[in-house]
Amino acid sequence: MSMPSGMELLMIVLVILLMFGGKKIPELAKGLGTGIRNFKKAIKDDEDEVVQNKSDEIEKKSETTTTEKNETKQV
Repeated sequence: MSMPSGMELLMIVLVILLMFGGKKIPELAKGLGTGIRNFKKAIKDDEDEVVQNKSDEIEKKSETTTTEKNETKQV
């Protein structure tokens, strides 16, 4: 599928303008921007949570290994 040409984009813009009117379009754009921002924030929060869980697992594994080494040395 190719990109729409200039004339096709103009027709799309005109149809959108006719459907929603000039006053409603800025509100729609603001709502779309807010939605995108919230979506990106949620993705970043999830990634941070995954990284935190991974580091917790690594730390726990390291503690277990250190404890096992110390017990082996004592025996």
